[in-house]
This record gives sequence, C-alpha cells and structure tokens, in this order.
Amino acid sequence: MRVGVPTEIKTDEYRVALTPAGVRELVEHGHDVVVQCGAGEGSAIGDEQYAAQGALLVPVADAVWAQAEMVVKVKEPQPVEVARLRPGQMLFTYLHLAPAPELTRGLIESGATCIAYETVTDQRGRLPLLAPMSEVAGKIATQAGAFMLEKPLGGRGILLGGVPGVAAAKVMVIGGGVVGMHAAFIAMGMEADVYVYDRSLDRLRELDIAFGGRCSTCFASTLDIEQRLPEVDLVIGAVLVHGARAPHVITRAQLGLMKPNAVLVDVSIDQGGCFETSRPTTHSAPTYEVDGITHYCVANMPGAVPITSTYALTNATMPYVVRLADHGLHAALGSDLGFMDGLNVAAGRLTYAPVARDQGLEYTRPQDALGAVPA
Repeated sequence: MRVGVPTEIKTDEYRVALTPAGVRELVEHGHDVVVQCGAGEGSAIGDEQYAAQGALLVPVADAVWAQAEMVVKVKEPQPVEVARLRPGQMLFTYLHLAPAPELTRGLIESGATCIAYETVTDQRGRLPLLAPMSEVAGKIATQAGAFMLEKPLGGRGILLGGVPGVAAAKVMVIGGGVVGMHAAFIAMGMEADVYVYDRSLDRLRELDIAFGGRCSTCFASTLDIEQRLPEVDLVIGAVLVHGARAPHVITRAQLGLMKPNAVLVDVSIDQGGCFETSRPTTHSAPTYEVDGITHYCVANMPGAVPITSTYALTNATMPYVVRLADHGLHAALGSDLGFMDGLNVAAGRLTYAPVARDQGLEYTRPQDALGAVPA
C-alpha cells in the first residue's frame, strides 16, 4: 500500500502524522510512504530523516494526495484537502465531526473512507488514540489557564499556587476523564486548591485514590457547579461524550456568578465546547472576553508542543496504520470491533451514530457501509 503524509495546514498546527520510526515500520512491511517536503519541520523532524528510512519526498501536497491510497493526518481535513479526496481512498486522522456539519457533508460526498482517531475504542471501551492528546491537552490547559490569570493577559492577577501568607487560587475541573485527571495533576503540582467534578461516583473514587486525597472530588450536579463558581479563579472544561457534541455545563447567565477576569479553558472545544459562550480560537489569538470572563478555547492545544505531541500521538496510531496497510481496510476493521468504531464515513454514508444524531442525518451501520466499499 502507498501511504501519504501531507503537511498539516490548520492554523498554528505543527504536528505531523508519521515519524521516521513509522516510515521505517511501513517500509519494512513492504509499503511505500510518500511524505510532503517540510511536513515534519514543526516537530523538528527534517526531510533527510524521512528519506533515510525509505520515504519518498514530494514537494507539494497535491502529489501526496494523488499518489496515496491511504492518507494519514493529525487534524481534520481543511476544505482544500476535502476537495483532494477521491472515492476509495482512505483517510485516517482526527475528524471531530459532531460540531462540523459542512465537513461531514464534504467527506460523505467525497466517496472516501474516513476513520477517526478519536472514536476508535479498545477492548475496555477506552479511546486509545485520543488518550495521548488528552493527556497533553489536560496539562496544557492548566498551564495556559495559569498564564491567562496574570494581569497583563487580562486575568485577575492571581498566582495559581499563592505564596506563604497568601491563599492559592481555586481551580475547578469539570470532567474526570483523561483530560481532567491530567489538568488536576498539574494544578495540584502548582499548589492550587483543586476541585474535580464528575457524574461517575466510581470515577471519583478512582481519582481520590490517584490523587491521594490532595484535591476535592465532587459530584457534578448543576447546582453544585453553580454554587462553586463564585469561589473559583480558573475553570477547566474537560467534558467528553464519545464522538458526540459536548453538553454545556456552564451557561452565559452563570458567568455573572464568577469573579471578574476569572478564566475559562474549554478543552472540549473540538467537540463543540462545553461552555455556552465557547467558540474556537487559535494559538495566535487564544482568548476573548465575554461578560468580563476570559475564554481560552484553542481547538488544537497539543499543537503548541509538537515535539511532545507528535511522538505521543504516533506511538499510539502507528500500530493501527501498519495494520491497515498490511491487511487492508476490510480485514483490519472486520477483525477488530474497536477499530470498526473508528469508521465515520464510508461509501458516501455516515457510519457514526452520535454524529448522525447531532446533525439529523441518516445513519448506516459501519458493517453495512463497509460492505459497499470495493475490497
């Protein structure tokens, strides 16, 4: 199989979908790898490193998309990339379709087979290809929030950990999954007072043990969140519903309960955002203000640390890429129901139920749609 790796073109995106180690694995399995010149520069990977492992370097993106049977990326395809897709071609990347109806329509009309990293599951129902970026995003969320609390950045002017004689800031983390856990770890490490909210008592018990009782674990009822808002300086939204649009856990009206110049960090923004007032931002222009509250809603937070993120991501995705290349689409997905969960679009049909529900579109079982894709 010929695998293509284009340069990421989303604003402020510096990651790359395959490292030289991934090229080496694919080449040793008898596959061809086409890499766009400069694709790895943002992650400090030079063209010569790819070439040394057997990749074919091409100067423009059009050549990658035209030659590749399977294109691997990091972020969802941009409009110009959607236009390059063709029937029968495979696309393996983050898609986050729930809040993106135009992208969903474009992928359906392309006739390509589109597999989303973020909806692949393992035998325990976890999200193995989303987890590494959730770990990175959780840590960045606290770092960014601490920075945005500084007065010159429009924040309240409070140090997250305080100092002897001056109280620490209070941090609320809504969502106790991978993102929330890592956000809380960093906040505790910075010596803030931390409250983690979740609706699963079992998960709260796990977090209490993991944190050694160093933070407060709280049941995420609407009232309890609302009553805590007047106290906190930083709120990190880390709510995830697998593949579906994130629910709003803080409304615009509730912003009036918060301290002036407090900070909201929405890590759920890829799935539409978990605050009513959230809208996607970029690393170049990361924040905006609503009713006196600073919002940080960067849609690709891990892209800020591409050296860490690229290797963390590709460590997880590479075995799946190799499996697709070795066995082909039908065998790779047909033998692994968790991998089949990653199939979002095939044969011009939408195959992921939460997206179909959120967008009011017709849903086709992935097994049925896959049957319509030529072997």
